[in-house]
This record gives sequence, C-alpha cells and structure tokens, in this order.
Amino acid sequence: MPAKPTACLALADGTLFFGKGFGAKGIRVAELCFNTAMTGYQEIMTDPSYAGQIVTFTFPHIGNTGVTPEDDETADPVAEGMIVKWDPTEPSNWRATGDLVSWLEKTGRIGMGGVDTRRLTRAIRQQGAPHVALAHDPDGNFDIEALVKAARGFPGLVGLDLAKGVSCAQSYRWDEKRWAWPEGYTKRTGAAPKVVAIDYGAKRNILRCLASVGCDVTVMPATTTAEEVLAQNPDGVFLSNGPGDPAATGAYAVPMIQGVLAADLPVFGICLGHQMLALALGAKTVKMNHGHHGANHPVKDLESGKVEITSMNHGFTVDSQTLPAGVIETHVSLFDGSNCGIRMADRPVFSVQYHPEASPGPQDSFYLFERFAQAIQARATG
Repeated sequence: MPAKPTACLALADGTLFFGKGFGAKGIRVAELCFNTAMTGYQEIMTDPSYAGQIVTFTFPHIGNTGVTPEDDETADPVAEGMIVKWDPTEPSNWRATGDLVSWLEKTGRIGMGGVDTRRLTRAIRQQGAPHVALAHDPDGNFDIEALVKAARGFPGLVGLDLAKGVSCAQSYRWDEKRWAWPEGYTKRTGAAPKVVAIDYGAKRNILRCLASVGCDVTVMPATTTAEEVLAQNPDGVFLSNGPGDPAATGAYAVPMIQGVLAADLPVFGICLGHQMLALALGAKTVKMNHGHHGANHPVKDLESGKVEITSMNHGFTVDSQTLPAGVIETHVSLFDGSNCGIRMADRPVFSVQYHPEASPGPQDSFYLFERFAQAIQARATG
C-alpha cells in the first residue's frame, strides 16, 4: 500500500477501510456485498443483478485473466465498484484483450485494493449488507465526514425497482449459443419453438443457454404486458434475473405473469424471475441479511435428492412458508435452508433462485434449460 491511501470505503456505521484506488476516480454510494467465486470477475461486474451494489471479492487473485468483450454479461459494468485484497495483477490469458484496471477506468467503475477482505466479509455477515460510500482520489484527499454521511443517506434496495433501469429499451431477437471450443460462439439456425424472454436484467449467457437448447428467443422489456407477450404467439415464456426488490418490480411484473399463466404456457424463471413467479402465484419475498453471492453454493433438489453446486447472486428470497397450495418447493439451500426452487404441481411452470447458466460457476444445473425445452416440445406434441 502507498504511504498515503488513494481509496477509502466508508460504512454507514462509521467504520473506515483505506487502500489503493484503481480504475475510475470519484465516489460511488451503494450496498456492499461479498462474492466467493474464484473466477469470473468480469461476468460478475457486468451482471445486471448487481445494480446498486459494490462487490467485495473474497478470492484474492483478481485481474489475472484480464478482460475480453466476449465475457461481458451486458454492454457495460453494472456493479458500482469492487473491493479486492491485492492489487490487480497483469493479465495472463490467451483470450485477454485488455487489463482490468484500464477497463474499470474506461467504464467508470471504481476499484480498491490492499483491503483486509476477510475482516470486511465478517462485518457483512455479522451486521448485514451495509450501505457504503467508496471514494478514489489519486491525491488521497477524503472528506470522511461527507463519505459517512453519503453512506447513511443511501436509501437501500428495499422497495427499490431497479429492473427498469437495466432492462432493454425495445424487443430484439437472440440466436447466439454458448461458447464452445474451438468455434467460440456460434449461431442457432433453423426452425425452433418460440420463447419470449422477459428482460429484468438478463445475462447474455442465459440467453445463450436458451438458444443452445433450441429456442428461438425474443427478448422483451421488463414492463412488457401480458397482451404484448401473447401477441408474439410464444411456445414458452422465460423470466430473467435482475436487481432490486422483487416486491417493487412485481407491481407491473406480477399482472403480466398472471396473464401468461392464464394462457397455460410453459414458464421458466431464474433469480428475480423466480421471485416474480412466486409473487404471481401468491407467495411473498423477504430481504436477506447478506444474501447469497458466489459460485460454490450447495443446493438440494428435494424431489431427486441430488445436490447441485450452483452459482448465486441475490439479496432477497422467497419465503417458503407463504407458498400456496398447488405450488411445490423443489430446491433448498444447504447453507441456510432458504428456498431455491418452486414448481406448479400440475403444469410445466417452474423456477429456481440460483443461476443454472453459471458464468461464472459450475454447470451442474444446465438440465433446467433442457427441461424447459422439453416442456415446450411436450405441449406442442400433446
């Protein structure tokens, strides 16, 4: 660390962390979370579900694989900033087209290194996800009182609808499939069942997974109505991940989903889409203490007994005690027992809290995309 710190993280309770700043200069105010993934920092920073958050990386080697446009989950980083233990290293990867520090500077995101991330993570676990202000000044001049005041003034994510801000502005088609060696990304071709994907902050690799199981994907904005969805004459509807409080987004998403359910279409939801489906079916959601963020979360499939290692990123959860009759809890977290999946008892409508597309993370759960495609095919031939 330099003699004079060039970055400061101020928590709303007055706790301060100092370190070495990198990337963009300035101040960002957000909720602080931690992510335990050992790979995929670029995918994490560009995951729209991180809107309104700063990410503490518990894995110390951040920056060593550089960056490449191929790994962006959306056009630009969405997370407000990153906190790391060691300064980012020089990239060493054949796919890298740039370095992390320059990428953060170009995209307006702040980084801070030289931090005791174990201590910071313990604070998050013990106190809940804190509101913070992160500042980067190469001259090391910080108005501590103003930073703490800014952190205390952050309204928090409860009651906040962030999906509109990260959703697409208009509909578009998607045909790119998952990356595979040696071809890289390839296109889906030929006739295929039509799927409408509602974009609450969709990751590109989710859309690639849908294309890879043979779906003709049309992506539509978060505020799309049931009438607009059904006008596309879809064979199935997908509900994407996204940021913010599901109850706030549900004000316009729930009526749409209920209209789609009335049309008896197969429905598959992930993350915020899972929470939206649960709300539409009559359940409730609650804010978690510090959420689940990482690529090593064990989840048990209650129907098969199988344990999957999954990728997660969420700060709210479905309250399983509020699930109505006819809605079955299918998956639970083996960390804390929280709900991780539901399905309707008599229809091909299901969702999971975790990310079966991984990116980053294990691919134990890709079968869920295949299940969705099979449900669509069964409806077409039934």
